[in-house]
Amino acid sequence: MPTVQSGLDVLLATRGAPLRGRRIALVAHQASVDAKLRHAAPILADMRGVTLAALWAPEHGLWGAPQDHAHIPSTRDPLTGLAVASLYGLRREPTPAMFRGIDTVVIDLQDVGARYYTFIWTMALVMRAAAVMDVEVVVLDRPNPLGGARIEGNVADPAYASFVGLYPLAIRHGMTIGEIAAYLQATHGLACRLSVVRMRGWRRRMLWEDTGLPWVAPSPNMPTPDTARVYPGGCLYEGTNLSEGRGTTRPFEWIGAPYLDADAYAAALEAFRLPGVTFRAARFTPMFHKWADRLCGGVQIHVTDVDRFKPYLTGLAVIAAARRSAPRAFAWRRPPYEFERKKLPIDILCGTDVVRKAIERGRPLRTIERAWAPGLAAWARRRARFLMY
Repeated sequence: MPTVQSGLDVLLATRGAPLRGRRIALVAHQASVDAKLRHAAPILADMRGVTLAALWAPEHGLWGAPQDHAHIPSTRDPLTGLAVASLYGLRREPTPAMFRGIDTVVIDLQDVGARYYTFIWTMALVMRAAAVMDVEVVVLDRPNPLGGARIEGNVADPAYASFVGLYPLAIRHGMTIGEIAAYLQATHGLACRLSVVRMRGWRRRMLWEDTGLPWVAPSPNMPTPDTARVYPGGCLYEGTNLSEGRGTTRPFEWIGAPYLDADAYAAALEAFRLPGVTFRAARFTPMFHKWADRLCGGVQIHVTDVDRFKPYLTGLAVIAAARRSAPRAFAWRRPPYEFERKKLPIDILCGTDVVRKAIERGRPLRTIERAWAPGLAAWARRRARFLMY
């Protein structure tokens, strides 16, 4: 038996009591499963006293097939026969018409613990629209794969708000999706009627492997908990011309480009003496995405101590070393990116231009890290009252 019961499992244990008599819309993706790997959509469709009336899909769709940044069309779910309305395409916020005949929206999305992951921002927009329509939102909570004890990184500047950070959070926020919902409702005016079906058995120091729950990739390039572990730094590579390993079997762990010498690059990264991580020289050929069909020199990121590992600082080191190793070939990615057409992708990912400029000026990594420490401490104090476990 799993150590932890997800919000969906807890809902099942109560035979759907919190939803009885409701007509619901479900926001879900392929990782919205119970401990026996049954998907939330047919579970709720078959639940006595509950009417599943609509399905809404975030980035990557209900079944997780489309790649990153692909606009998701509305479609029909072959299992339940229901229409699936897209919340990642021409619209990202549900329209008033989508609420017709709905009195409750159920959100069951597996997050990965990093501010950039768009599912929490889909949730935020649903909450905002539900407040206007006076529709209740019920969040089925799920574990943070990185645990909930550690936080890292700068807190985003609201001037850099985007769909990889609509509201200020730390990069590695250390919260569950239910806790984030409560935080956003209270501090950012998303004043919907909100309830969270809490997990049972989850503790903040747990990693995913401690939960006993099965891992289902919540997006196509999040195949394992190891991927989630490096992602708070790995997503930053999307703001550069480095391959983040999409089109390989180790996305966000294999990083490189044709212009890098793998051995010299690995040595440069080892010289940072970063905690809990080592870098192995690696060569790989992405089958699609950046540098498709080109041999890339780079590294594989190996986490050696999960308690000491700092994924965001590591991601900045990977970028700084590449820029220093190949200053003429390295480049920042240009917009558009995640619906933002003016600001640089790296800046909206970091939630500021301060980090990029510090890298460009050759500032030491420890100096960059010290600069965000006061803001991170203040944010930790603000989030404390929303922690449910």
